[in-house]
Amino acid sequence: MNPFVSFNNVSHRYALANGSAMQALTDVSFTIDRHEFVAVVGPSGCGKSTLLRLLSGLLKPSEGQVEVFNQTITQPRDDIGIVFQKPTLLPWKTVLDNVLFPLHHKYGKVTDKDRKFAQQIINTVGLQDFMERLPDQLSGGMQQRVGIARALLLNPDILIMDEPFSALDALTREQMGFELLRIWEEKPKTVLFITHSISEAVLLADKVLVMSARPGCVLEQIAIDLPRSRSLDTMQLPAFSDYTRRIRAHIYQG
Repeated sequence: MNPFVSFNNVSHRYALANGSAMQALTDVSFTIDRHEFVAVVGPSGCGKSTLLRLLSGLLKPSEGQVEVFNQTITQPRDDIGIVFQKPTLLPWKTVLDNVLFPLHHKYGKVTDKDRKFAQQIINTVGLQDFMERLPDQLSGGMQQRVGIARALLLNPDILIMDEPFSALDALTREQMGFELLRIWEEKPKTVLFITHSISEAVLLADKVLVMSARPGCVLEQIAIDLPRSRSLDTMQLPAFSDYTRRIRAHIYQG
């Protein structure tokens, strides 16, 4: 069976203001199967966010190809949803209207069917009692749930998440990790998840890509053979500690 997402010998350079170039990625190749959850970890500046932009169609690689089901990505696509580090909600709009905003922005209108579907998604992320609240009436974790719901509105096949919990406190971040797993198991998506947290990557993912320092390349692709559904007990398993040590060794020795 063909992979759902493919990075084929992808390299990328950014042009700098002084006329030189900065090599962000070099010869990156990996695949993601349909509904597979893949996490990417690596040191700051290793090109994790560049991978995200390449898959989303916001960048074109300097060399190589990024494909979704054998089609080269050349521009942003409706079947790819993005969750950013901060949800950047519109402060004057309610939770429901913030979730509906991509449809209103794209088509200039929202149907009753759209509104009903948005309400279903809001229920899925556990905010059914907060649909009419404004963003400043929500906690940080709740705001990030709105961001996830908004990304799910167009029912994308692929969900890209760029360190979505990095701004949260440790306890809320852990809770949001389990919440994301619940949502993913209820509404399966193909996920590329960028994170600086090794334990978060191991807890969430089917596979972890370990990146080198810039220019980023994939040092190892590690299949995470831990039972699902995952819980706090998962983090106590000897295998969980083995995976985190293996990844940490790459990062600190690289």
